[in-house]
Amino acid sequence: MTTSIPARATVVRRCSRLACAIAAVAVVASCSSGTSGSAPAAPTSTGPTSTGPTSTGAATASTGTAVPAVTSAATAFLAALDDSQRDAVLFEWTDTAQKQRWSNFPPVAFQRAGLQWGDLSQPQQDAWLAIMRAALSTEGYDRVLAEWAADDANAELTGQPDLFGRQYYYVALIGNPSETDPWMWQFGGHHLAVNAAVAGGRVSVTPSFLGSQPGSYTDADGTTVRPLGDIVDDAFALLDSLDDAQKQAAVLGDAPINLVLGPGEDGQTVAPEGVPLSGLTDAQRAAALTLIRHYTGLVNDADAAARTAEVESGLDQTSFAWFGPTTPGSVAYFRVTGPTILIEYAPQAAGGGPGGGGAGGGPPGGGPPSGAPQGGGAGGEGQAGAAIAGATEDHIHGIYRDPTNEYGSKYAS
Repeated sequence: MTTSIPARATVVRRCSRLACAIAAVAVVASCSSGTSGSAPAAPTSTGPTSTGPTSTGAATASTGTAVPAVTSAATAFLAALDDSQRDAVLFEWTDTAQKQRWSNFPPVAFQRAGLQWGDLSQPQQDAWLAIMRAALSTEGYDRVLAEWAADDANAELTGQPDLFGRQYYYVALIGNPSETDPWMWQFGGHHLAVNAAVAGGRVSVTPSFLGSQPGSYTDADGTTVRPLGDIVDDAFALLDSLDDAQKQAAVLGDAPINLVLGPGEDGQTVAPEGVPLSGLTDAQRAAALTLIRHYTGLVNDADAAARTAEVESGLDQTSFAWFGPTTPGSVAYFRVTGPTILIEYAPQAAGGGPGGGGAGGGPPGGGPPSGAPQGGGAGGEGQAGAAIAGATEDHIHGIYRDPTNEYGSKYAS
């Protein structure tokens, strides 16, 4: 059974600019790599599926590279813009600040640059989606759209369409689209950021932020969508496959923790913790790879195959760590750490206030500067790696990194 991406959620009420400004303070707290409110729980379902045209993943597997298709789509997108829009969306490849200008905060709390989705015409939006379809796999494209649509559900559930919704996401191009010179596209907003570099004949999507609030929602057809549901289900399946000794090594705490290397932590590494995959049985290693492929498989099939092979070659130096309850269906954090991969999945806490709230890090107003850590200060619930009390699957933060290849640096050199 597959699910579909809902149409733009119907807004139940609008808040005044003053009310939104007040709510922004609570939103920053909720979306700093710490706490937030949650929407009502929804029943379980299968993973995401897009209603748009299918990805070019299968085609790229046969041609060997997605670069020509992605570049062509980006060129067509630029041709659909006027001069002022092109000036706003294009940045130099050397613009490190723009590469790092992504966050899990909604735009009211973090200043992005580029073009806002709601300001694009339908043909321009379609042209952008063609870039994403060419670069990503079918699963990756569907997952991104499902996470994106969750923010419409969040706007409806909270009654805050002036803070949340697909119209507030941003797009940008860094470097001129080329089949030979490096460039990248950026797409992101609240709880979602994709940084897709095109360099050296490859497409890579590290670092990217994969989150969702709410963690599940009902689409226009009445189907429940869990944007990250298959990921957490496979994480629990891997944990459940471990014997007692292995599980004791993997489980490092009885409560979920915050992201360690979230937004603003570029260039940082974390030491492997938990159970080494080198000691697992063949069946357990296969379960680990099933989980890992949800991330390495975000890109088109050809690049996903190469990326998965790269990660698999370092599997004996890779570890799996767990913080939280171990019963399937409970709320827990997990991490996969290897020579070329870091995965984190971190459910967040609920709180009061419009759109969530409760204690957490991050300043109000414009948010932290580009590239700055976006967690809380010492002792705050937003602190990197700090335990999160009352975490819920209705508010999820997640990260996918390659410490050796941020923003395509390995392929561009």
